[in-house]
Amino acid sequence: MKQLIATLLVAAITSSACSHQDKSGSQASDSQSIPETTKNMKNLVSIVEIPTDSFPRAVEFYQSILDVNIEQLDMQGTKMGLFSGENGSVNVALIHGPGYKPSDFGTLIYLNGGEDLQLVLDKVQVNGGKVVTQKTEIDPENGFFAVFIDSEGNKVGLHSFR
Repeated sequence: MKQLIATLLVAAITSSACSHQDKSGSQASDSQSIPETTKNMKNLVSIVEIPTDSFPRAVEFYQSILDVNIEQLDMQGTKMGLFSGENGSVNVALIHGPGYKPSDFGTLIYLNGGEDLQLVLDKVQVNGGKVVTQKTEIDPENGFFAVFIDSEGNKVGLHSFR
């Protein structure tokens, strides 16, 4: 499974921009127009890449705050750190190579904070990160979130139901 993920990541790295053209020129106007390829997807998100400036530092940071093992690979000169996960889960990878630059702008991903994200958040600053938004309740049904800047300068969110 990890080899498949690594292969997909390399394919994403080596390919340039991907575009989709609607040959009919029309836009879908109702929710019944879901493409066949997405109807049976368990998750719309498949792979998340977190860019690094210092790959070893980023591996240490995420292993420390999340208590996970990160498998380190080198694929054609691009370093990748695959977070351990269950089959069917979204695959998260640290990545270091040409074209990857950490940033606190752009898409914000939320990592699973486990039972209580505060346990993860308490480890952020002591491991070289910075808490931006403390644990905040969304509402009783949707749990809590927090946001931090990781050791590389990426803005990352956490989510938990407690």
